[in-house]
Amino acid sequence: MDTTQRTDQQRSADRRRRELLEAADRVVLRDGPQASMNAIAAEAGITKPILYRHFGDKGGLYAALAKRHTDALLDSLRAALDAPADRRERVEATLDTYLAAIEARPQVYRFLMHPAEGSQVGDQGFDVGKHSAPLLRRMGEELGQVIEERLDLGPGSQLLARVWGHGVVGMMYAAGDWWLGERPCSRAELVRSMADLLWGRLAAAGDKVGGPGF
Repeated sequence: MDTTQRTDQQRSADRRRRELLEAADRVVLRDGPQASMNAIAAEAGITKPILYRHFGDKGGLYAALAKRHTDALLDSLRAALDAPADRRERVEATLDTYLAAIEARPQVYRFLMHPAEGSQVGDQGFDVGKHSAPLLRRMGEELGQVIEERLDLGPGSQLLARVWGHGVVGMMYAAGDWWLGERPCSRAELVRSMADLLWGRLAAAGDKVGGPGF
């Protein structure tokens, strides 16, 4: 098989994988955590063994969907951080971007962060913690890197930036999860309250020399 044939086959496989993920997205939007491999295979017009061939099991499909949505969310969060505004406004915009994303697609959020709610569908062996925890870990590391690149936090700045990154993501997740379930206040009120909590040392920190600014 020559290089051209291998490239064509890879493109075909990548395209088919995207199509299957889009079918999975449609089922997740409809069913949330109850989305099953059977329903996703039916939506894609294939048999479940073919779906397993592409993703292995529900965990493999979950990981692929998680990467797809996390990539999109991180792009949106970076855009909010880079917007032409003062630091407090950009902090609030970043918090609001996260909350707006989970509010707009609550079924996707629940599938990714509360997959155990759908465990009764019979997809045995799906380890919730194994698959959902890395999403938050990845977001924490990404935000920590952004903070380290932009703020002068003094000695130990790299470690402190990682602590802040994981801490902010943990706060967003916990507060957002509670808010999405109970809706005790408006999104704007929650954003202001979380920004107030963050604002102490963050407001006082100087931008890193040569960095893009925070």
